[in-house]
Amino acid sequence: MRLNKYISHNTRYSRREADKLIEEGEVTLDKRVLKEFGYEVEEDDRIYVKGKQIKPSKELTIIVYNKPKGTLVTKKDDRGRTTIYHKLAGKFRHFVPVGRLDYASEGLLLLTDTPEVATALMESGLDRTYNLKIDKPITEEMITAMKEGLVLDDARAGGHEKSKIFSMEFAPFAHFEIRAEGKNFSKLRVTITEGQNRELRRFFGHFEAKVLDLKRVAFGGIELNNLPTNKTRFFTRREYDDVHKFMKRKKDNEKADIYNKANAKKQEEENKHKEEEAQNKKEYQKNKALKQKKFSKKD
Repeated sequence: MRLNKYISHNTRYSRREADKLIEEGEVTLDKRVLKEFGYEVEEDDRIYVKGKQIKPSKELTIIVYNKPKGTLVTKKDDRGRTTIYHKLAGKFRHFVPVGRLDYASEGLLLLTDTPEVATALMESGLDRTYNLKIDKPITEEMITAMKEGLVLDDARAGGHEKSKIFSMEFAPFAHFEIRAEGKNFSKLRVTITEGQNRELRRFFGHFEAKVLDLKRVAFGGIELNNLPTNKTRFFTRREYDDVHKFMKRKKDNEKADIYNKANAKKQEEENKHKEEEAQNKKEYQKNKALKQKKFSKKD
């Protein structure tokens, strides 16, 4: 993990504050000052900030948080806007969010004290379910795109005005249902398997529809249910068991991928070696034939 990310994930400092600490020489590896922002922290590294060692938690803790509207999923905002860490109890200050919900969105947000788990869940293809309301009736074009997916060269509609993301590919929705529809609105429940930047706002923005309300109600089988807004709960034993099984499958798959890649590389090298041997043999036979031809002419 990159140094600034490691500090941010395991302390009260934000990513930008971590960058400043690195720049000021306040971060050390044992007694050596670290000023390389891109330094990759190894498992056995002892990292210190202002002389105090960072000690990542060995025990996994995950909470479910019902994020309210009007809060940012970040540790610090340059414009002084409210973040989830202003709302959460201080003991969760070092917890890492699993993905993002934008400022105007609400609902289920998972946070954990284990960055490896946060990254694995965020990058997974686990279901994400949302209740949303748009300002237009559902069209056949929308339904087709929800069923078949969508590729946009220009996906800026619905995105943040300062976003640098222009194009986007949307996978087919895992599930969708229209719950209510009027002349100037539609209410839907949709399930997607990705977590791209403002994905649903951009998707419906392509059809000139504005998302009025967006609430995540489930993630990977974890449901919000009746958890009140701005409240948290810890994972249940069953939910922890599911996460441990998920992480084990992920590691097993990674090991299998490494093994398969190593075998494929070995096979490729063997095939290359055989081709070289065959080519050398062919050249040898060719040269031998030429020599014999020269001798026969002399005779």
